[in-house]
Amino acid sequence: MRKLLLLGAGYGNMRILLRLLNKDLPSDMEITLVDRTPFHSLKTEFYALAAGTAPDSEIRVAIPTHEQLKVVEGEIEEIKPEQNEVILKNGQVLTYDDLVIGLGNVDNYHGVPGAAEHTLSIQTIGKSRTTYQTLLGLSGGATVGIVGAGLSGIELASELRESRPDLNIKLFDRSPRILRDFPERLSNYVKGWFDQNNVEVIANSNITKVGESTLHNHEETIDVDAVVWTAGIKPSQVIEEMEIQKDRSGRVVLNQYHQIPNYPNVYAVGDIAALPHAPSAQLAEVQAEQIVQVLRLIWKDEPLMETMPELKLKGFMGSLGKKQGFAYLADRTVTGRIARLMKSGLLWMYKWHNG
Repeated sequence: MRKLLLLGAGYGNMRILLRLLNKDLPSDMEITLVDRTPFHSLKTEFYALAAGTAPDSEIRVAIPTHEQLKVVEGEIEEIKPEQNEVILKNGQVLTYDDLVIGLGNVDNYHGVPGAAEHTLSIQTIGKSRTTYQTLLGLSGGATVGIVGAGLSGIELASELRESRPDLNIKLFDRSPRILRDFPERLSNYVKGWFDQNNVEVIANSNITKVGESTLHNHEETIDVDAVVWTAGIKPSQVIEEMEIQKDRSGRVVLNQYHQIPNYPNVYAVGDIAALPHAPSAQLAEVQAEQIVQVLRLIWKDEPLMETMPELKLKGFMGSLGKKQGFAYLADRTVTGRIARLMKSGLLWMYKWHNG
């Protein structure tokens, strides 16, 4: 039996399973999927779980079942590409012929003192649950600081506003305007929503320290009751410890076939891969489609294509609570109710396609 080992039940490896688990899967293929949970977590919706506007059951998707698929619940301790082995924290050793590493990222605190100790996170479903419990327990009038005004920070701030209208919410943005890399119309719409709904956006911020109940922005000290960190991500310690080439962000450098150059039977998909786009669920799925193409050619002993196609993205969508949203698709900006319905529809289709 040829062994394909998938690490992480994220968007990339879920797409790989969706494409492989059909009648075209070679009968001598054995697939093993390893994840810390026995289900696929919708990371793009963790903000809603943390804000208390979506139940845990809506943030999970079942992993597909197939006679040639084995699911192992566990944490990764070490990846040994020289030996074609992966070590789990319980001591179990998994061997492989082909490996796809789809491990997600962790929060990047950028060396800010106190950030790791005194902030909440929405990087995993477990941490999002903890964040929800903490935010739910705050008294009326409490102040919540959200550090980072990227898509996660924007969606969390807006969803929390609808869930807890009694809280004071401060959204800290390093940039002079929200979503500065996109059209000003989009930025103005999001900022206008926050203004109308009493979410304070603090532009040009620079968080220098986080205390137990304080945030230090430049020289100013701000009293807070809770802080959620959404200001950057980086690969986990397992990836950091691998002796392979990485970019300056710590992401794994790949060849055009998404393989680690010195280990052509090892692929990296999703957030940990050094790609010409910012990490996203959509990017992981587009990349996974190409990895499946490469694997099938290798399994058939057929030559790989000389040049892989460009990784093309369709744009992005974001929500502002349950009724409003924004999207940037094909260089066009869509805002309001229509954008929110588009995002809800996309989520429904994803769940439907993944069973």
